[in-house]
Amino acid sequence: MKLRLALVAVSLVLSLFLGLTISKGNRSTGTESGDQIVIGLSMDTLKETRWQKDRDYFVAKAESLGAKVLVQSANSDDARQIQDVQALLSNNVDVLVLIAHNAEAMAKAVELAHEAGVPVLAYERMITNCEPDLFISFDNVHIGELQAQFVVDHFPKHRPGRIVRIFGAKTDQAAVMFKQGQDHVLAPFIARGAIEILHEDWAENWKPENAKKITNAALTQHGANFDAILASNDGTAGGAIQALLEEGLAGKILVTGQDAELVACQRIAAGTQSMTIYKPISRLAAKAAELAVKLARGQCVIARQAVNNGKVEVPAVRLEVVTVTKENLNETVIADGFHQREEIFSDVQDVRH
Repeated sequence: MKLRLALVAVSLVLSLFLGLTISKGNRSTGTESGDQIVIGLSMDTLKETRWQKDRDYFVAKAESLGAKVLVQSANSDDARQIQDVQALLSNNVDVLVLIAHNAEAMAKAVELAHEAGVPVLAYERMITNCEPDLFISFDNVHIGELQAQFVVDHFPKHRPGRIVRIFGAKTDQAAVMFKQGQDHVLAPFIARGAIEILHEDWAENWKPENAKKITNAALTQHGANFDAILASNDGTAGGAIQALLEEGLAGKILVTGQDAELVACQRIAAGTQSMTIYKPISRLAAKAAELAVKLARGQCVIARQAVNNGKVEVPAVRLEVVTVTKENLNETVIADGFHQREEIFSDVQDVRH
């Protein structure tokens, strides 16, 4: 018989936070502690290095816990991702981990999983207007705040700063949250005339080529008459920087990013990208694998936060992030072993000098 998710507010000893206890058994037949857990991992894409790392870390941790992982990648296609989910469910997975391409479209996937008695863990990207059992991510609003604050902190003091903004995919709830965080920081400066937004647009499917088009449009309209490109991830930053390179402007205009991809860290070392956000993906993936196994086994999960997805307050587990610049590459991504120093600095020539 299908078991319902039980959410119980608990006061944690020596904690100021509210804990949400998630206690649920496998919705179909129940999974005994000795049985091998089968996890279905439905991914939006594997085209970006970042998501390849997520997959590898997740699978390695899950297998270390005795679980088997079936992986599907939808190549950023909503219909294909639904088909992927159906295929995973037909293989009798015990839990579905979903990295949604489209926050709204994947509500159908959650419904299909629940009809099959399978709990759903939304990974990194919230799924809207449905009832996922758990959400794990970094604080996406805070990421946007860090990006915008970096821009504000590096603006000229004698005149208003001029910004081009490149958002992510409209269909990605995380992109909306990044924008929300950026807006929190920028709004008071815009209101008093200290910052001017010259151009902004959404980069469909997070594609670098779409970010390049947005940057070219800004250059056509305004020339080099802006100080920063507030790009929401490293892929869009790369597209923007390519446009700047073609105009001889790379390294002269501040460009933000996110994900600490190797190529982005190389650009930071070279001076063409100004910063990125390091999200310790190994920790995120490992924690997600642990939580997926617990959900499948019906074990208790404590979530100290909740995120509203337009329908319900979804219990959430969130991890911290770090701003990375040329000055702290050694203390962050290199110290963590996320990238090797020789990979980042090989053949680097600082374009700012």
